[in-house]
Amino acid sequence: MVDQRNTLIVVDSSVWIDRIRNRSSAAVDRLRLILEKEIIVVGDIILLEILQGAGDDLQARKLQRAMSRYKIVDMLNTDIAIQSAFNFRFLRGKGITIRKTADLIIGTWCIENDCSLLHNDRDFLPMVEHLGLREF
Repeated sequence: MVDQRNTLIVVDSSVWIDRIRNRSSAAVDRLRLILEKEIIVVGDIILLEILQGAGDDLQARKLQRAMSRYKIVDMLNTDIAIQSAFNFRFLRGKGITIRKTADLIIGTWCIENDCSLLHNDRDFLPMVEHLGLREF
C-alpha cells in the first residue's frame, strides 16, 4: 500500500527522458525538487516508453534499475481502457484528438486514481482543461 500522507505524483516519460538526456525544462526542475519529498509513481506504460528509448541492453538494464526505486504500477486494465475510450470520444467531440494512446491511458489513470501528473507533453493539456487531470 502506498503511503497516503504524501502527494502521489505520476512523472511522465517526457520528464524522465529530458532528465536522462540532461535537458533543462521547468518540469525537470520540479522533478529534482520532489525526488526525495514526494511519492513518485511510474506507470508500466511510462516505464516501457523510457526503456524503449535505451540505446542498448546495458543502458536499458541501468534505466530499469534506476526506475525500480519508485512505485511502479499497472496502468491499463478493463476499467481504465473503457474510461480512456470514453475520454477520447469526449475530447474528439470537442474537436480535440489525443495523438498518443499511451498519453490517454496515463492521463485517465491519473484522473481515476486522484494523482497529479508532472509532464512536458501537450497531449495532456486538453485532459487538464476538459477532464480534470491535475498537473503538478
